[in-house]
Amino acid sequence: MRSPISLLTVIYVPWILAEIICFDPVLSYSIAWAGSLIIFYLTLFSPFRYLSHDLPLQHQIMRPIVLIQLIFAGFMCCTSIFYFIDHLDSDLILSIAKCQRLALLAHTAVVTGMILLIKPTPIIKYKLRNPDGILFKLCILCYIASISINYVPALIQFKYSLLSIAICCSACIFIKGVVKRLSTHLIFGGSAFGLNIINSTLTGYKESIIINVLLIGFLAFPHYKKTMLTLAIPCIYLLLYTLPTFTTVIRTQSWLSGKSKEIARQEAYQTFFDENSEDKISTNNKEFLINRLSEIGMFTQYVKQVPEQHPYYGLEILTNSLFALIPRVFWEEKPDTEKLAMQRVYTLNVAQRSSNVSAKTRPVVDGYLSAGIPGVFSAMLIYGLITQGLCNTSEKLFGGYQLGCIIIFNSIFQQLWRGNTFEFLLNNILYGYILMLIIFWIMKTAKLFKPY
Repeated sequence: MRSPISLLTVIYVPWILAEIICFDPVLSYSIAWAGSLIIFYLTLFSPFRYLSHDLPLQHQIMRPIVLIQLIFAGFMCCTSIFYFIDHLDSDLILSIAKCQRLALLAHTAVVTGMILLIKPTPIIKYKLRNPDGILFKLCILCYIASISINYVPALIQFKYSLLSIAICCSACIFIKGVVKRLSTHLIFGGSAFGLNIINSTLTGYKESIIINVLLIGFLAFPHYKKTMLTLAIPCIYLLLYTLPTFTTVIRTQSWLSGKSKEIARQEAYQTFFDENSEDKISTNNKEFLINRLSEIGMFTQYVKQVPEQHPYYGLEILTNSLFALIPRVFWEEKPDTEKLAMQRVYTLNVAQRSSNVSAKTRPVVDGYLSAGIPGVFSAMLIYGLITQGLCNTSEKLFGGYQLGCIIIFNSIFQQLWRGNTFEFLLNNILYGYILMLIIFWIMKTAKLFKPY
């Protein structure tokens, strides 16, 4: 396997070019935006790509270099195009171009961290005795455990990771049932995953629905490559057309008006069959594409104020994140993590305290607020190293790609798909790692593994 040095050298060229012509914001932005597409090609499809060679590319798409890069960098870098086009003639164009260059640098740094820790042949310490049976057991037990944790508040941070494992197991079982035509797998996996999809439509959050669609799509891709590629654009269009209005109606009717979630969902469905709602749907979609699909609008507000009006935060954000790791049972007066993360949002006037919006920063923004360009590069490089390192450990302990990467890593560390503010991200990484070790110990004790 070739050295990654040549690849790591080439992927920085778009960012360097965009910085050199920063005096032309439109051209600089265009190069920075296209730079992410170039990195996707170089790292995934070019002769220079650096991937593990234990599996073909389509059978390792749930690994960080593929899944997390596409979601994280796609959301962070590519979705800004609508905001950029809408503000071409505004005074914000210089800030938008600068933010896009920072996003491209972050993309490059994340990929660098991942590539540095990719193993040509992943190390596997154990393998499963009965892979199919374990999936069924893990699905049921993790779902029961996630419900039981409701009665143990001290362990609440494990709840959603356990629930994610159960959901991912059900999706894997369902896809295996479809591919191999196994009725038990089809019925169990389809019912469990279908119920989760239905439940996600009650939440009022777009992300919960999108995650389920992405999960089933990525799992099905290795087996139905042409079908998934054919359905990709229609599915993306359908989601972009329906979700902004669908979730808005649910939030309005359920959160604000106090109606039951089921009634709110029914009214959301009916909106799309009402001819008078066409203008409303169109307005919601335009607002979503321009201002909510990408967070570059908020990023520009941070860049305009820091460091000109507010000094860099230095180690303050990281220190707050370390404080957030301390369990409340040991520190009853511990500040509320949500309020702590939102404080810099209010301080820099990105959102008003009276608003209901949760405008928490993402890793690239926290990196910039901490130390500017060096902060972005350092934070995102570490992000990539941690992400790939966690995946390597998970595969090593849980018998390889299927259970280790697809289920354990991508369920427990799902926040790494898109990123979160440092305070929540570090908490997820630490306690997710602890949960991973606990699950491994339980499975090993139950003799579900054998030496590889």
